Amino acid sequence: MRKVARQLKRARFWLAAGACALMLAGCAQFKYYFQAAQGQYALWSDARPIEDWLGDPTTDPKLKARLEKALLIRRFAVKELGLPDNASYKNYAALKRPYVLWNVVATPELSLRPIQWCFPIAGCVSYRGYYSKEDAESYADELRKEGNDVQVGGVPAYSTLGWFSDPLLSSFINYSDVELARMVFHELAHQVVYAEGDSRFNEAFASAVEEAGVQKWLEMYGNEAMREGYLRYNARRQDFMELLVKHRQMLADNYARKVSDKKKREEKARIFASLKSQYQELRNGAWGGYAGYDRYFAEHLNNAHLASVATYNDFLPGFRALLAQEKTFPRFYAAVQRMKNLSQAERQAQLLQLAQPQPPAADTVATQSIALPVQ
Repeated sequence: MRKVARQLKRARFWLAAGACALMLAGCAQFKYYFQAAQGQYALWSDARPIEDWLGDPTTDPKLKARLEKALLIRRFAVKELGLPDNASYKNYAALKRPYVLWNVVATPELSLRPIQWCFPIAGCVSYRGYYSKEDAESYADELRKEGNDVQVGGVPAYSTLGWFSDPLLSSFINYSDVELARMVFHELAHQVVYAEGDSRFNEAFASAVEEAGVQKWLEMYGNEAMREGYLRYNARRQDFMELLVKHRQMLADNYARKVSDKKKREEKARIFASLKSQYQELRNGAWGGYAGYDRYFAEHLNNAHLASVATYNDFLPGFRALLAQEKTFPRFYAAVQRMKNLSQAERQAQLLQLAQPQPPAADTVATQSIALPVQ
């Protein structure tokens, strides 16, 4: 009953906040906030305690096994990574759609700077989420008509930053053990530190926790095949990111040129053609035909695709270095919390400085970064 009361109290808060926002918003904003409130409420209403699913004889045995694995991952996240032990991921909701949300990301035609949208609590972010794909595509069409580059991408999970008890969802429960662990670690990390209005900081921090957490998870629970598979996955992901970063820089250089927009558009088309061509070379060469990124490259790629990737990776090297420097997760979280209290410019400067190669100290020996104790 106490848990229900807390949820209702938070629901009343969000309704009140929404009412205040709606008084200041036009019709389009009203529609957006209404679908957001309705979608979150439906998600919360559909979620049932995992114990109920496990105790229900009609629950598919495969689902029971995945839920039990998710509980193990959650306990690991709390005990070994120092992530929040709250009501999140103790419930499960079966969705009637492949994703919980569809995010709309947009940039100007000749810029890599994503358009920002500002909301209560979350602050300003470089995406706008919809619980309906049709609504997301409709808004994306409006942005395209204004001349913007736009991407609509499905989202399997998101964090309410501790305001609600985030449930496990059918959109990701059938992921492999490693992928499920990555998802849970990433979303719980958002509840540890969240800097309002700084998507690149928030996503890179959560990605750093996710990355280190999975390494530790594999050390404790993985077998040789899982560890080798994860190494291959990481190597391909690194190749993928390097390919995107290379072409993103080419685009940035192009947009900074003092030439006509016509020439910039022509060069932009050549750069994206090069991106797809070099992906095919990588796929059929070093990757031995691995097709896991084919769906991404089958899309009509534009600035928005590279802007959203940048959000998750720009400051990841700095957070990796900070975690190695602090040595334990609690100390790392405390250091990131202190960084959060700085201005955005100061945070970025610190992370870029941390990412710079440091000269080795005298008489040091190589150490592995996988085993990161909580205390």
